[in-house]
Amino acid sequence: MQYDPIKRKLGVVFNSSPSSRKLFYRMLDVLLLRSWHVRKALKQWKKEGNDEINVLDAGSGFGQYDFWMGKNHKNWNIKGLDVKPEQVEDCNTFFKKINFTHVNFEKKDLTKLEETNKYDLILCVDVMEHIEEDQKVLNNFYKALKKGGMLLISTPSDKGGSDVHEHEHEEGVTHSFIDEHVRDGYSIEDITAKMKKAGFSKTEVSYQYGPPGKLSWKLSMKYPIIMLNKSNLFFVLLPIYYTLISPFSLALNFLDVKKNHKTGTGLIAKAWK
Repeated sequence: MQYDPIKRKLGVVFNSSPSSRKLFYRMLDVLLLRSWHVRKALKQWKKEGNDEINVLDAGSGFGQYDFWMGKNHKNWNIKGLDVKPEQVEDCNTFFKKINFTHVNFEKKDLTKLEETNKYDLILCVDVMEHIEEDQKVLNNFYKALKKGGMLLISTPSDKGGSDVHEHEHEEGVTHSFIDEHVRDGYSIEDITAKMKKAGFSKTEVSYQYGPPGKLSWKLSMKYPIIMLNKSNLFFVLLPIYYTLISPFSLALNFLDVKKNHKTGTGLIAKAWK
């Protein structure tokens, strides 16, 4: 299933004005379970007394998390990196319009990141599953962090995080629901070993998207993406659909964030230098 074309179409719809872009971010924060888990982890990290810091958003996309961090922490210097120049240009234009001078974006391939001892926090959300040379990227993250800095990763797990399935016309051939993924997900042991190999001295990895979250993801993401890939008509019906399912999705997201999961289709990984 193609996800990037859907994101581009949504970007066009919500880029008509800064207010509509902010509404879009708010919708993502509410509906996307990963955003709940990421913001929870960032709030926990902030409690440690981190004030004037340098933050790297490695794979910034629409700039959703940069807006949330930039709005709540005016003294954070935030850099977003993305491999797609159109995303970088779009985000720089929007953040300039809203006068977020402490947030900027650059085009960069994370396998070629060469900064050293610069960042207190590196955020990497739904990126690692798209990169073949993931060990090289983790090595680069380690070098870019200051001593004591933290890496925060959100990525699919190998417990069905990419919604792997057998193609009905190709017996025995598996495919991810999102075509852009190069791997089906990480096990806790795999991503922990790779972070330690990169040099990180302390790691914490836990499941997200347990039973409540998995259902919420299907309601708020999987089914709409399937329908949008089939017909643009569903863009018109999307507000009605979300009005109907939002109460259920929000309740499921709340339960998923509050509970500790023995297994799940997503992972939150933290590592300290």
